[in-house]
Amino acid sequence: MSKNLQTRLNTQIAILRKIDLGVRMVRNFFISCLFIFIALPAFAEKADKDKPIEIEADTVTVNDAKKISVYTGNVIVTQGTLIIHADKLVVREDVEGFQHSSSYGNPTTFKQKREGKDEYMEGAALRIEYDGRMDKVQLYTKAWVKRADDIVHGDYIMYDANAEYSEVIGGGPKSATAATPTGRVKAIIQPKNKPAEDSN
Repeated sequence: MSKNLQTRLNTQIAILRKIDLGVRMVRNFFISCLFIFIALPAFAEKADKDKPIEIEADTVTVNDAKKISVYTGNVIVTQGTLIIHADKLVVREDVEGFQHSSSYGNPTTFKQKREGKDEYMEGAALRIEYDGRMDKVQLYTKAWVKRADDIVHGDYIMYDANAEYSEVIGGGPKSATAATPTGRVKAIIQPKNKPAEDSN
């Protein structure tokens, strides 16, 4: 094999390894998004975890030395029924192999079908952080999470899977939105057995 051909082959292999690292890091980010669903007793579509991950972005940068992948520009990530939209997605791996992710947007959003139901979990914030070591998901600034007709708004929403603990904090007037004009935490929870609408 010629030296030039060997060099091109080695370059292609290196590129494929970088892409594989990025995909593995993003896969763990998706799994982290499922933890927020557990906080509102919902179960995501189980088959999603076995589906391929598709990532679209204007640019991607993979730094093997620092174990960081950065996706920018209209980032769209899909895996089965899970869809994440962001302006920027940063996925990093620490020295112990734990995954940490940051999704940014105005807003960054997620949506996923619930297992066995014809309804979706969805949510949004200006930033969503995942700490793989702590199994903790945090949504920052103008955050909301919705399951069917139940919804919670706050300036900060956190779910710690290890401690099975969640927290929602308002941000006061500075974090006011159309849904929460005072910036306080707002939750709307529908009755478990809604009466059937009168057909008359």
